[in-house]
Amino acid sequence: MKEDDLLIDAASEQQRLAAFQVIILGAGGGPSEDNVTGLLVRSTATNWAKGSILAVDAGIHLAGIIRILNEHLPYAIRRQVCEPLELLPKTPTKARPAPLVHSRRSSPRFSGHASTQSNYFPHIPEQRSTRAGSPFTQPEASKPLLVLSTGPFTNLEVPYESSKANAAYLLRNLISTYLITHPHLDHLSGFAVNTASFQHTSRPKKLAALPSTIDAIKRHIFNDVIWPNLSDEEGGVGLVSYMRLVEGGNVALGEGEGKGYIELCDGLAVKSWSVSHGHCMKRHSHRGSNGEIAVESGLQRNSQGHSSPSTIDQPPKILSHREGPSKEDVCVYDSAAFFIRDEASGKEVLIFGDVEPDSVSLSPRTARVWTNAASKIVAGLLCAIFIECSYDDSQSNETLFGHLAPRHLVAELQTLADLVESLRHPNTADSQRKRKRESIGLKAHEDTDIRTRWGRNAHQTRQKGRTSSISPFSGAVDDLPLVNDTSIAPLPMEESMPALLEYGGSGFSTVPASRSVSDTPPLLGLQVVIIHVKDTLKDGPDISDVVLSQLQQHEEEAKLGCSFTISTAGTSIWL
Repeated sequence: MKEDDLLIDAASEQQRLAAFQVIILGAGGGPSEDNVTGLLVRSTATNWAKGSILAVDAGIHLAGIIRILNEHLPYAIRRQVCEPLELLPKTPTKARPAPLVHSRRSSPRFSGHASTQSNYFPHIPEQRSTRAGSPFTQPEASKPLLVLSTGPFTNLEVPYESSKANAAYLLRNLISTYLITHPHLDHLSGFAVNTASFQHTSRPKKLAALPSTIDAIKRHIFNDVIWPNLSDEEGGVGLVSYMRLVEGGNVALGEGEGKGYIELCDGLAVKSWSVSHGHCMKRHSHRGSNGEIAVESGLQRNSQGHSSPSTIDQPPKILSHREGPSKEDVCVYDSAAFFIRDEASGKEVLIFGDVEPDSVSLSPRTARVWTNAASKIVAGLLCAIFIECSYDDSQSNETLFGHLAPRHLVAELQTLADLVESLRHPNTADSQRKRKRESIGLKAHEDTDIRTRWGRNAHQTRQKGRTSSISPFSGAVDDLPLVNDTSIAPLPMEESMPALLEYGGSGFSTVPASRSVSDTPPLLGLQVVIIHVKDTLKDGPDISDVVLSQLQQHEEEAKLGCSFTISTAGTSIWL
């Protein structure tokens, strides 16, 4: 058997076993507007049913769908509606120009842990037949249908001849909900512009997000100034219905592993957490992602770029980007991380919006997400993490602007690995932390409180509602472990993050591998899909290849066990 046939058969088997399909409409973080963040997620158990696709961010949206259909619609198979839908055979390799897929297979930017070929998607097995789930009214028997035979939409029946008409059909019928991480234009502009095509639908499109994001969209986008108010609130047209998510989940919904999750579309449910995306760029003393903070703000920087309180009893007030900051306030941008659950299998994927490292954040919250992710990894439920890595390691901490570079991402994943180790080997991990606390002069008996960033212990912090693992208004998830709980807490910031995060011009410090408490890498088999890489628009190596190489170098030294894949627009990932 030829090597190409073996690869195709392996991809087909992976698709057969997959719980999720994630279609990459846009993978970049700008500055080119045709490749900004936009994903489509579906449960493979739904068979392309009506309302079964969830859009996660929509910096690019309809244009990305049209681009995929332009490539693959010419190879669709025609059939009469009275004919039974036969499963598509393996597409002959000679039926398409082949070089592109071959070059992508050999690229180190693609990992064997996920199927990411854009030109070749073999047949889907019997249980994935799309006839029963066909979401549109069947045309007359004399009118042929088109069944896509290649690409991310393989085996989808479409009723029209052109890519644009079929893209509009897909948007109106299959996509029911837009899940938005934060209101920046590179994650929202496609949705806003595409609302013009919503008018021929039978129900409003749902826009789901944390309340701060919806508030920003209401104030600054659908305000009859920047864009017409197409929502169903405050006298709007009613094409869009806002769905405000409860941070940490709603305990009134679901049960068991699905407790707190809310169903957003057919087959998929979501739980959300807020994360920090830097702070505002107004002319404050705290300008920049990691700029120096004025003394009156209550913060000062240490040599590693960590925030430390100058007066632990007077922490600065943390504001959302929707509030106006005063001179003494720290105004942060809120973003989000979403756990998306396949209700048929119980499997989950974790998708981040833009996020900065906790090690340089004025409002560190990512550790809460890792706390929840760790238990899912131990239970074998978390399939993959989609997370940004906007820059390579040449970007200094002061110019991150609320984003990650490879050194920060691996440091964050090391925090996740520590939590996984704590759950798998609690006695060993507790012993290690005890010895480390003793070595730095901390009181190390069992009831020692883990101090928070502002010097309060975990109980006091939960009372204040500042850094608990749930929102103060959610009243939810009491049964979930908090980041500050001593039973499974990550190591203190000084221990869990790398000692040196600053780029020195001649090289960068990699993450030490001293954390491991077992021979098995803690994140073995975890797929980390990189999104939002910012193009440098320069000659030389592709920035995505540079980012991937640096991530792999850091991971090799840290021995985490995860693998990295750089996402590419127009491809599909099966998980």
